[in-house]
Amino acid sequence: MTLTAAVLSRRSLLLAAVAGVFGATWWPRPVLAASKAKDPAWDLSAADWRQRLSPEAYQVLRDEGTERPFTSPFNEEKRSGTYYCAGCDLALFSSDAKFDSGTGWPSFFQPLEGAIATKVDFKLIIPRTEYHCQRCGGHQGHVFNDGPRPTGKRYCNNGVALVFRAD
Repeated sequence: MTLTAAVLSRRSLLLAAVAGVFGATWWPRPVLAASKAKDPAWDLSAADWRQRLSPEAYQVLRDEGTERPFTSPFNEEKRSGTYYCAGCDLALFSSDAKFDSGTGWPSFFQPLEGAIATKVDFKLIIPRTEYHCQRCGGHQGHVFNDGPRPTGKRYCNNGVALVFRAD
């Protein structure tokens, strides 16, 4: 073995050991599907949720999935009204807070008071803030700090997780 190979071998061994130690303590633990319902009436079994929701809505709301961008009809929705959770019908957003973010998902700069809760999501390694329905715990999307005034927030929502009712 050459000197260079020996140094590289020791370096690789050291890096693997460090990664193992830090990986065991730092690496995020898997998150549960959907967040816990705040309202016990909405603490339903997976079978009950599957009965209530379409397969696409179940995958997003209960398994924290993401719909394909530019597929939601809500991207083009311009009427005045309210957006509700597709899982439990809690009012989440006013159409007054909706804007076109260009991302392919319905986006809002502010939720209705008390409508959502948040948690940190590590699914893409980099931490993001996931938000979900305060009542049933259904996953809605992620919030980012690149939205318009007055909040500077962009609540990027999955369309299948919403129901819209015009005023």
